[in-house]
Amino acid sequence: MTFTWKTPPWERHEDCTHMAVTLVHTGGGEIAVSATSLRGDDATEALADFLMMDPGAQATASMPGLVAVVVRRGIDVMWMAQPPIEVSRSDSGEWSLAVHGVDEADVTAFSSDQVQDLLGRLRAAYPSR
Repeated sequence: MTFTWKTPPWERHEDCTHMAVTLVHTGGGEIAVSATSLRGDDATEALADFLMMDPGAQATASMPGLVAVVVRRGIDVMWMAQPPIEVSRSDSGEWSLAVHGVDEADVTAFSSDQVQDLLGRLRAAYPSR
């Protein structure tokens, strides 16, 4: 996979433009939430920044309990502190997310499979990271 950026987001010296909220199922119906700010021109670049800037994020992406990573354009400290994301699980075990109080065009939810796929493509393209 070839990426179209001239400089990968994790190597840029610029202000953060997006936020990511990681949702991990910890058992017993509980969801652990963590948020961070990221760089990138779009949600995929912001997710790439998250995955490549921190080895801990790569470990999170490989966790069996990862539900999703929700990326939002813009920085809002209150949104990061209490992201208005509702997570539910169907009888068949499928996760569903609802993000409240934000324009749909500003939010992208990446499933666990999508996160792992992007991480695999990034590792293939940037093996020294």
